[in-house]
Amino acid sequence: MWDPAQYLAFADHRARPFYELVGRVRASEPRRVVDVGCGPGNLTASLSSRWPGAVIEAFDSSPEMVEAARAAGVDARVDDVTTWEPLPDTDVVVSNAVLQWVPSHPSIVSKWVSALAPGAWLAFQVPGNYSDPSHRLIREVAGPSLEHVFRAEKPVLKPVEYADLLGDCATADVWETTCVQRLSGPDPVLEWVSGTALRPVRAALSSTDWDAYVAELAPRLREAYPQRADGTTWFPFRRIFAVAQV
Repeated sequence: MWDPAQYLAFADHRARPFYELVGRVRASEPRRVVDVGCGPGNLTASLSSRWPGAVIEAFDSSPEMVEAARAAGVDARVDDVTTWEPLPDTDVVVSNAVLQWVPSHPSIVSKWVSALAPGAWLAFQVPGNYSDPSHRLIREVAGPSLEHVFRAEKPVLKPVEYADLLGDCATADVWETTCVQRLSGPDPVLEWVSGTALRPVRAALSSTDWDAYVAELAPRLREAYPQRADGTTWFPFRRIFAVAQV
């Protein structure tokens, strides 16, 4: 289950890649703009501001996220990224930090490219930090008994592999960025991953086992990401971006 409040705890940090991604889409007057995996809808609204003449389509697989998006005024619905298909008038598809959850996403991206009309835009970004201490420690503390709850060892491709995937498009712009985020609080990295990477672990454990897991994970994260003298913590976060015009 997704917790919109937990996810929005770092809204500013999570928003930055979205704006960097959408900023590279050069569509002028798209007919339909789709937010694939809209989450709580806080960023979907900016698509309406960017393209006021477009129909904004938004969906997410999480009923909790869709409920939050609707409460924020976004006309969102529950849908599955693996089966969704763009309508004929779709001119922009945006997917922000969603496809890493879908093991088959390279084939899905290829399917979208084939379905979109010439001139349409596809833009997505995925986290690229799965070998970093934050995610490595989550797996180590979980141990073999919870291996089944995790995604593939390499849930995203390398940037050049995404470039190859989009290579037949009219344009293919792929890049990566590491944002060194300043987090605050006694366990800020734990709080960050609690909204995303730790969700499947929490779902698999009882309350007692979860408390024991967090008690072991928290000090290891604090050691990997030490607090500075001013009480803040640096958290490097690598993102992979891809923008293509069909």
